[in-house]
Amino acid sequence: METTHAERRTLTIPEVAVALGLARSTAYELAAADRLPVPTIRAGRRLLVSRAALERVLDGGAAPHQIRVPPTPEVS
Repeated sequence: METTHAERRTLTIPEVAVALGLARSTAYELAAADRLPVPTIRAGRRLLVSRAALERVLDGGAAPHQIRVPPTPEVS
């Protein structure tokens, strides 16, 4: 049985980055520091996020973490 993109119950970190309006690298950094607003699921080398958990956060539900993106250093 093949699962289509819309039926998947998990999202990749790049997909989560798009949903949250973050750069992909920032999303990976936050996931590595356990600072994404949703828990991550490690499957081998892959990091995944529950689609339902992300939708709860985006709908205004409580997030276990707050995102704090460090400011970008100014270039002189």
